[in-house]
Amino acid sequence: MLKAIDIFGEWAKEGRDVGMEKAHEISVNEMIDFALEERANIGERFSFFDLGCGNGWVVRKVARSKLCNKAVGIDGAKQMIVNAESKGGGAKYILADINSFHPSEKYDVVHSMEVLYYLDDPSELLKRISDSWLNDGGRLIIGIDHYYENIDSHSWQEKLGTKMLMLKEVKWIQIFKIAGLNEVESWRSNKEKIGQEL
Repeated sequence: MLKAIDIFGEWAKEGRDVGMEKAHEISVNEMIDFALEERANIGERFSFFDLGCGNGWVVRKVARSKLCNKAVGIDGAKQMIVNAESKGGGAKYILADINSFHPSEKYDVVHSMEVLYYLDDPSELLKRISDSWLNDGGRLIIGIDHYYENIDSHSWQEKLGTKMLMLKEVKWIQIFKIAGLNEVESWRSNKEKIGQEL
């Protein structure tokens, strides 16, 4: 099986990163709107970090918020970062292995879409995010489309040709809580469009 970053790096070279953006747009906008409304209610400037930023479209969207004072994205696929940087937008992008990355500062909002189940140990990463990536009162908001209850996602590993962790929704929630995160909630968004990019 190939590494996910190699597959998505090739997708970025072929322009398929734009298709990924479109396929995730409704769900991600719902997630980001939730986080931005929360920040607006707090009324303070905030920093934002996108874990697995792809071509950077979410980073650029959040950077346009008048309360956002810093927006950073990380991805392990070099071509995704190249594509992100080519679009400008006043954001910072980091090319690094998410499995071992340690940021030099904490953030108020950490976002990720469709990344956790590709990682070596998502439990360990979530613990690191809880312990050293998030500021007090910060928000971690993550999209997971590949999970047991989403029957359509069961074929994705075979279709993509890369390792993907398959867990039940309740197990994901448990992992978040064990990592030390509190007020853990889940909701489902855009169910009829999930997986159309595969």
